Amino acid sequence: MPVLPINYRGSTIPVVDLATTIVSRTAGALRALGAGASLLILAGAAAGAPAAGMPTVEEILAHHAAARGGFERLKAVRSIIYRGTYREGGQVVMLHAAMALMRPYYKLVGDPEHPDPDFAEGYDGSAWELYGDPGIVLRTVGAASAAGRHATRIGGPLIDAADAGSTVTLDGTEEIDGRKAYRLLVRMQDGFEQQELIDAASWLLVAQRKTAPIHAFGSSIASEERFGDYRTVDGILFAFAVREVEIATGKVLNEMQWTSITLNRDLDPQAFSPPVFRHTLLQRFLEQLYEERGDEKAVLWTYRDFRRAHADLDTRAGVEVIGYQMVKMGDHQGAIALLQANAADYPRAASSAFALGRAYVAAGNVADGRTALQRALAIDPAYERAAKALAALH
Repeated sequence: MPVLPINYRGSTIPVVDLATTIVSRTAGALRALGAGASLLILAGAAAGAPAAGMPTVEEILAHHAAARGGFERLKAVRSIIYRGTYREGGQVVMLHAAMALMRPYYKLVGDPEHPDPDFAEGYDGSAWELYGDPGIVLRTVGAASAAGRHATRIGGPLIDAADAGSTVTLDGTEEIDGRKAYRLLVRMQDGFEQQELIDAASWLLVAQRKTAPIHAFGSSIASEERFGDYRTVDGILFAFAVREVEIATGKVLNEMQWTSITLNRDLDPQAFSPPVFRHTLLQRFLEQLYEERGDEKAVLWTYRDFRRAHADLDTRAGVEVIGYQMVKMGDHQGAIALLQANAADYPRAASSAFALGRAYVAAGNVADGRTALQRALAIDPAYERAAKALAALH
């Protein structure tokens, strides 16, 4: 008897057993999809009628929902808390990583029951990031905002497609590890697209493909996430293992191993928003600089006014953080102007020269970036970040 390559609490699930379960649930799932599926059906029709013997988008989604535990059960989940270990480059980056989702669209990269005062990010209607040092909250735009808002739905991009304003089309079939998979194309309301690959036997999600920046200054990378180690939680199957690989090179970018998934905790929506705290003069100044991004003259005016009025305050490290965040948001010129002023005010700080060099490079001005990075190393020959950044330019 053929078996599925799915780890189910340490065992494998026979195809015939899972298929029987799916068949018994699929009719109900089709009914449960109801009006919410009409958008999906129309999207599938727009791509042309399916080939003979090929299931429709509606049928694939119904089978997928049934395989995971049933559409109604999935839609009844109010909140999810994921906890586990996150790795990059084979090294543990976060031993106690956590993420939480709550309907209709809330997301927290962090633990809502054990908040981290040093860093958190989330989505409460718009994307935000918290930095405990220097103590600022930033609302993000651009690629950082997109990364925050594109994965906020409890049911994922397929089950909750209609709720998220997305369309789903059938884009063909292919083999994943020697097994047939249906390739679905999800187009989100902002135009972002990603592929979801559904195993044709198990009807579970086995891979997801997208093109997006991996880190703040990185270029967009085409990557594939592989899902496995499926286990049941309160009657619903979840993938406990996720590995993201760069498609062009096969390099493993990151790995997430969930150790627990908790459903339907009663969470306060405020847990998905940044904390409210009383700002110091310096913290408010830094947030003002960030809020003025896109207006170089306003940024420099605010910077110089504050420096004159509060000459006793050390603004260097905080301004370097804001300059970095402005570059992330795409305001290269404003960031460069701010970091030039900062480097002039702190000429003996290697970190100020490094911050300016990094901004130059991100803006495409490699020559000035190299000069600034060399200046950072002249100030501090042991400054490893500057040395690595300089080496990357050769």
